[in-house]
Amino acid sequence: MIDLQKFKDKFEQVQVTEKKRPKDFDALQFMVASPEKILEWSNGEVKKPETINYRTLKPERDGLFCARIFGPVRDYECICGKYKKMRYEGLVCEKCGVEVTNSKVRRVRMGHIELAAPVAHIWYVSSLPSRIGTLLGVKMKDLERVLYYEAYIVNNPGESFYDAEQTKRIQKFDILNEEQYSILHKRFEHTGFEAQMGAGVVREILEELDLADMHKQLKEDIEKTKSEAKLKTLTKKLKVVESFLSSDNRPEWMILTHLPVLPPDIRPLVALDGGKFAVSDLNDLYRRVINRNSRLKRLIELQSPEIIIRNEKRMLQEAVDALFDNGRRTNAVKGANKRPLKSLSEIIKGKQGRFRQNLLGKRVDFSGRTVIVVGPDLRMDECGLPKQMALELFKPHVMAKLEEKGYSTTLKQ
Repeated sequence: MIDLQKFKDKFEQVQVTEKKRPKDFDALQFMVASPEKILEWSNGEVKKPETINYRTLKPERDGLFCARIFGPVRDYECICGKYKKMRYEGLVCEKCGVEVTNSKVRRVRMGHIELAAPVAHIWYVSSLPSRIGTLLGVKMKDLERVLYYEAYIVNNPGESFYDAEQTKRIQKFDILNEEQYSILHKRFEHTGFEAQMGAGVVREILEELDLADMHKQLKEDIEKTKSEAKLKTLTKKLKVVESFLSSDNRPEWMILTHLPVLPPDIRPLVALDGGKFAVSDLNDLYRRVINRNSRLKRLIELQSPEIIIRNEKRMLQEAVDALFDNGRRTNAVKGANKRPLKSLSEIIKGKQGRFRQNLLGKRVDFSGRTVIVVGPDLRMDECGLPKQMALELFKPHVMAKLEEKGYSTTLKQ
């Protein structure tokens, strides 16, 4: 028997009323997620690249479609079938570890991948201006060389110099190639000189930044400087620092240690006729990340040579780049049919993207064609129209109102 009162209470909890619905707001703010926030969103760690078992057609445990992490495939039924129906709602099966609940949770619940090495978010590296590069005062090309294990960044110069006469001192955040690093490391190791490569060292540097102190120093430098080019650079940096301070975000969050995994129903696997399956491109991109991450963990455990581990870290960085924005930095990752895989950026951006196509693209009876521009004086729920177009689009309504008030009996009047 279904407890009707319990069902009614449950329904009232999720029902959105007019009072609860926000009517007036100024803006939507997108923020950088901290590692703690990503773990808070997550319902478990995805450890395997598999999706479903092609013999039983059930999700693989700890895989990209795992029912234990993301929820049951069928309403109010665990994977092993021990518990069925609504009376067991909220119970976690002791055999398969799946919670008995509505299968709609598979559109909401997220997972995460624990990365074996920190990875930079490509949006903050390769976008113009590069947010990480701006904060560190490093060119985008040089930053990319550090992140892809082609160059070193000095994180502790110590008492070190480029020349034997000790006239040119090595500065913090200087970029060194392999040959320069080898010579300087041998010569100044005892003075505390240190330079590293990869996203790990960039994260350490970003963690050490005192944004409040940097903000104060930048203000002073802007007042003193007379160079137009330097003023432009300092103003850009100040803008980034102020954005971090006002939003309570930290710069090191731009380097990922945990990677969020989207709910499985947003990246579905659909059965086709003839026993074949249509798979979302995101699953292939996630699979590449998991495979490379697992291989890197294994190489670190085996204490493999540094050059092999370094190469694997670079490949992990490239796999995460492809997931976020396929084809931005290097050639796009392609699927079995030689078509570039659709990354998260591709799903969001453009006219066919999630925002304009699904969230904002509502069909109406009257339509017009024009160039879309930003209206700073408009609210979030308002749309500005040219007067002539508005009159044409709403001609029947305007005419009805004019006739109602006795101003006109025909359209020409």
